[in-house]
Amino acid sequence: MDTLEQRTISKISWRLLPLLMVCYFIAYLDRVNIGFAGASMSKDLGFSAAVFGSAAGIFFLSYFLCEVPSNLALEKFGARKWIARIMFSWGVLSAAQAWVGGATSFNIVRFLLGIAEAGFFPGVIFYITLWFPAAYRARIVGWFMFAIPISTVIGAPISGFILDMDGMGGMHGWQWLFILEALPAIFLTFVVLFYLPDGPQDAKWLSDEERAWLAQTLTAERQNRESIHKISWKQTLLNPKVIALGFVYMGITVPLYGLGFFLPQIIKGFGGLSNVQVGFINAFPYLVGAIAMIFWTRGSDRMKERKWFVLIPLACIVAGLLIAANTAAPVPKMAAVTLAAFGIFSALPTFWTLPTAFLSGTAAAAGIAWINSIGNLGGYIGPTIFGTLKDKMGNDVYAVMFLASLAVVAFALVFFMRHDTRAEGFDVKAQAH
Repeated sequence: MDTLEQRTISKISWRLLPLLMVCYFIAYLDRVNIGFAGASMSKDLGFSAAVFGSAAGIFFLSYFLCEVPSNLALEKFGARKWIARIMFSWGVLSAAQAWVGGATSFNIVRFLLGIAEAGFFPGVIFYITLWFPAAYRARIVGWFMFAIPISTVIGAPISGFILDMDGMGGMHGWQWLFILEALPAIFLTFVVLFYLPDGPQDAKWLSDEERAWLAQTLTAERQNRESIHKISWKQTLLNPKVIALGFVYMGITVPLYGLGFFLPQIIKGFGGLSNVQVGFINAFPYLVGAIAMIFWTRGSDRMKERKWFVLIPLACIVAGLLIAANTAAPVPKMAAVTLAAFGIFSALPTFWTLPTAFLSGTAAAAGIAWINSIGNLGGYIGPTIFGTLKDKMGNDVYAVMFLASLAVVAFALVFFMRHDTRAEGFDVKAQAH
């Protein structure tokens, strides 16, 4: 590898990725800690599985409505200010969940939380395209999204300990959970404001030579993409491929959030387990997913292959969930869930190489947000239908099979989708040195 290239990418990675990963770790933990709070919160407030699932998932309805406007605002106002704004508002509203008193207030706070957090994830994906050439994006997105499984690996046991604070200060354990896990987001608001540059032009820690190489490489890739796919940001909203990719992403997020919100309760149903034990058992599939995510994305970049590195994980999601749905024994059920987790976390980062291969500039900001907003409707659909099916059937068999059915649809869409590797510009990158 060219020394200048290696030095530049290494410097950018070490400067940006740790902070972005920590921010997403906190964001995702604040998003799914409702799953850990679910059992005791539902008992204290009298929620059925359907009521809880619907309220937990309504976050994604408002998230869907605000994704594209938020990402366009990020491009206009700059990543530093907009990401800081998102983190502060979501921290305050995440803590506010501690004081809900019933279904109505719970739904209102979750809806507002979706508005507050909208734009963070697609904003960072777009931000990554401003810094990293195509040949690095699978592994870079993989490291960023590594925060998802790690938030559960680390957060699940911590959440279990916090839930055991029940009664302290006259509050329930789930109230302490929302308050204590929201504070880091508010603190990180100020770190982002003082540390995160809006783009390479503001990075004083890059030398003139490094900045010139990066600008030349990214410009050459953008020109190559636009010579093959030239669409405006408005056209992306009606582009069939962009919409199809949104539904592919939904086929990944429905299993992700369906299990994220309800797996702790499924494990609790095994019987005889403390909150801390449930937390550690819940963390295992996510630990496997975290490890798989890093190695899978490296393989995708090394082989310069995207499509099959999405299809194979999707097949694992389907197989794992179908097996889990049809077995009640704890060990086989968790083994099957772990196979599904491998698929989910391997698919998540490699998926994002598909849209960034043909979207550039403002079209990328809008298109990535549109795909993410469609996909994250799965965060509403998954828990809502999962909870309803679980209530009506008295078990989780059909609910888990429903999660698998969405992954089947995603597999079919990717399988028949044409992926033009020329647009990624791997060869263009090599010529830009």
